This record gives sequence, C-alpha cells and structure tokens, in this order.
Amino acid sequence: MKFALVTGANKSIGFEVARQLAREGVYVYLGSRSAENGAEAVGRLKAQGLNNVESIQLDITDDASVLKARKEIGKKTSVLDVLINNAGIFGGHPQTALVATIDQFKATYDANVYGAVRVTQAFIDLLKKSPAPRIVNVSSSQGSITLHSDPAYKYYDYKGAVYLSSKSALNMYTVVLAYEFKNTPFKINAVCPGFTKTDFNGHRGPGTVEDAGKRVVKYALIGEDGPTGKFFSEENNPATGEIPW
Repeated sequence: MKFALVTGANKSIGFEVARQLAREGVYVYLGSRSAENGAEAVGRLKAQGLNNVESIQLDITDDASVLKARKEIGKKTSVLDVLINNAGIFGGHPQTALVATIDQFKATYDANVYGAVRVTQAFIDLLKKSPAPRIVNVSSSQGSITLHSDPAYKYYDYKGAVYLSSKSALNMYTVVLAYEFKNTPFKINAVCPGFTKTDFNGHRGPGTVEDAGKRVVKYALIGEDGPTGKFFSEENNPATGEIPW
C-alpha cells in the first residue's frame, strides 16, 4: 500500500484529491489546520466506505505544527510515497502592485511558498524511503510569467501582484527541487487544477472539484517513465497539459 499526505485536505480540491487517492487504494493522511475539521472530513470519507484515511492536524505556516505532524506520521509509517502541497490562500484584496500591503505579501508567501517548503523539508526523509516518490505542488496557471505576459492569454486581465507572484515563486521552487532530485526515482511537478468552483474563489470558477482532483492525482500516481520538473495545466493545454513557466 502507498502512503500519501495531502495538505489542506479537509475541503474543496484537497478533500477531493484525498478521496480519489483513497479510492485508488492509497492510505491518505489528510492535513488540516483545524483538527475538528480534519476529523469531520475523515468522517465523510469513511461514510463513503473509504477507511484508508486519517486526519493529521497540520498548520503549514507553523514550524512546530509541521514538525509535530511529521513525528505523528513517522510513528505510523516509515515511508511516504506521495506529498501533495495543496494548502494555500488567495491573499485578500486589493492585489494591485502599488496598493497591496507588505502584510498581504507576507501572509500569502508564508502559506503558498514557505508552507510548501516547510512540509517538503520536514517529510523528505520519509519520501526518500519510497521506491517511487511523488511530489505535486498545487500551483496555478496564474503563476506563469510567460502566459501573463501574453495579451492573448484568456486570463491576461486577471492580474494580482500577491497571489500570482506567490505561485510564480512556488513554481521556481518546484524547478529547483526537481533539479536536485534529477536522476533519482523522484517525480516532482507543479500542477494547476484549473479555475474550479470552490470557496477559494467565491464559487466563481466553472470547473468541478472532481476534474480538479483528477488533474492532481494523475501526477501523484505517474509511473517511472512520467515527467518531472514540469508545469501542467490541462485547462490551458488540453493536448499535452504542459504550459510554460
């Protein structure tokens, strides 16, 4: 049996990713900042007959919380096969380059960038013990500097200095991390789940959580011949999925 950790898994896309992984027979640890919300999410999955799930209190912005989660999971398994860095925040309004506050930037980067770094560094020892470790950093096509420099990009006018730049930074972390594990069994990619109807965007997105979950899970379970160090958004490139950084 494979073991996976999904951050921000108590609702929305993270919850759906956990559900789909569990359906594939993976034992899933659902990371949730609120222990109560995590337990409730696990209850919903078990009600669907998915018993290979367990909640872990995990605040990705808190060093002590991340290390405690690592210790707790380490007591239960000596290996982690999949890490999904899903948890993140939008960063509030305004997001214009000249009005967005430093506090907005700090809070957003703490979750969207440093959070992924904290969790990855804390669990990398367990991932190294897997014969086929996979890391998926849940990003956004909005973090593509190439696309956002192109007036033909369908979301070209949806600018936001805080959120977009945080995803660009996460993308670069993905590139560097994948490089550091080149010529190893690791497969490390950034995946955009698409503009999905969730609480995150006020339910404005046209996509479903089911489709978003499939896009993430696909790269969490890729085989040894799969890609690494790439950026995927099937919403923007249905043919191959790969989009420019």
